[in-house]
Amino acid sequence: MSKVITASQAAALIQDGDTVAASGFGLSCWAEEMGIAIEDRFMETGAPRNLTVIHASAVGNRREKGMSRLGHEGLIKRWIGGIAIASPGMAKLIEEDKCEAYNLPQGVITQLFREIAAKRPGVITKVGLETFVDPRLEGGRMSPSSKEDLVKVIELEGEEWLFYKTFPIQIALIRGTVADENGNLTLEKEGLHMEVLPIAQAVRNSGGIVIAQVETVAKNGTLNPKDVKVPGILIDHLVVAKPENHFQTENTLYNPAFSGQIKVPLKDIETIPLDERKVISRRSAAELAPNTVLNLGVGIPVNVSTVAAEEGVSDQLILTTEAGSIGGVPAGLKDFGHAYNSEAIVDHDSQFDFYDGGGIDLSVLGLAQTDQFGNVNVSKFGTRVAGCGGFINISQAAKKLVFAGTFTAGGLEVKVEDGQLKIVQEGKAKKFLKNVQQVTFSGSYAAKVGQPVIYVTERAVFELVEGVMTLTEIAPGIDLQRDILDQMEFAPAIAKDLKSMDPGMFRETWGSLKSIIEKRQAAQIQSEEPVAIG
Repeated sequence: MSKVITASQAAALIQDGDTVAASGFGLSCWAEEMGIAIEDRFMETGAPRNLTVIHASAVGNRREKGMSRLGHEGLIKRWIGGIAIASPGMAKLIEEDKCEAYNLPQGVITQLFREIAAKRPGVITKVGLETFVDPRLEGGRMSPSSKEDLVKVIELEGEEWLFYKTFPIQIALIRGTVADENGNLTLEKEGLHMEVLPIAQAVRNSGGIVIAQVETVAKNGTLNPKDVKVPGILIDHLVVAKPENHFQTENTLYNPAFSGQIKVPLKDIETIPLDERKVISRRSAAELAPNTVLNLGVGIPVNVSTVAAEEGVSDQLILTTEAGSIGGVPAGLKDFGHAYNSEAIVDHDSQFDFYDGGGIDLSVLGLAQTDQFGNVNVSKFGTRVAGCGGFINISQAAKKLVFAGTFTAGGLEVKVEDGQLKIVQEGKAKKFLKNVQQVTFSGSYAAKVGQPVIYVTERAVFELVEGVMTLTEIAPGIDLQRDILDQMEFAPAIAKDLKSMDPGMFRETWGSLKSIIEKRQAAQIQSEEPVAIG
């Protein structure tokens, strides 16, 4: 008997008060056909009501698709997610306190599905300690109506850990490419694998209903079992989507280079113009070492890979994305999380296992706000809810960490020429604050574990030295008092050997990155040479 039903029939299976888990990254693995059907049913009948939705990453296209479909008062009682900003409808609901909202680290949520599937009590991890997710701060609560404790501090073997408890899930919304009549599901045209398997296992073992959106249905016995990502025993119903409701990424219907069907010839990477963003990217790239396993955040950090290509050192990098791609060339913002010509694509939860264990040599992340303690906020600004995503996992576990961003925001204009920087117009908003609004990264925790942390801007570089924000470099042409200290809400420590940033970074051609990496390699080899005895 075929498992195929219509989206409206599938939406009718969702009951008031159900907990719904959804896969997705942008629109990858997101069941948009189901999102539309649930929204239509609610608008027409007022049902289902008071749902709890849980998803690990950004689900949407930053407009009307994705989780925005469910962003209606009364439809949602509780949101548990990694990122809200990709779904403006849901974010608005949270900001107006029209639902409970809990923002948890992206990697933890992916791993939570596995623990639910295995009927274990929860995820025990250090991820989130001393950030806003820690119950001693905010416990991940993002709206006033959020009262329950979803996270606890526990002690094991004399160490502090965070415990994220499990709960049953009644509905799974997952997506693949092809399923046979028994429900065996493949993902060959998906650019990412996400957490479709653990979600299906979690809901099946919770006694719930698993609904999978597909492009087409195949006859039983025609699929290669090695291509099946989710076995049919886990899937109750299939919904065949209209092509326009099955986008591969936020903005791309289908690109075979993202899903590994083809390898595309990568043209010479277009150089980026010499401006403050390029200066920041160059200085961040100067932290690279030989054969660096690298993770890059959205915005300015992505340009580090472009600088590496310009400098002829791309072969020294292994670029990864939190969504699961390894190798290749990460795509831009409209296709974020995907990569051209990946060497491998692993499951979302498995990538975070690797990340959490210290697999990243270097991560370059965005710098939205920082403070006197080295804390960084990227998750909440005023009433605007963005969400932490994988930021907490990545920033806490990377062997070395660079925060990259402009020194001020809102109208900043600079002039970069002849090896110097000049501030033409200062930004209206200060980013070096006395205290950040929300602690997405904890400087005190980094100091405790001995993590090297560097804060790179176009005019100054800071390091976290024994927990103290310390100015270590200043751009040529910049006045220390006027352009740096007067633009901060706190007085940093100033290194005794305060250096000038490399003037070459402020010229059209830099050309020094390869020698920087080679020197690090030579130093590394020398440190590994055995010492002669006798």
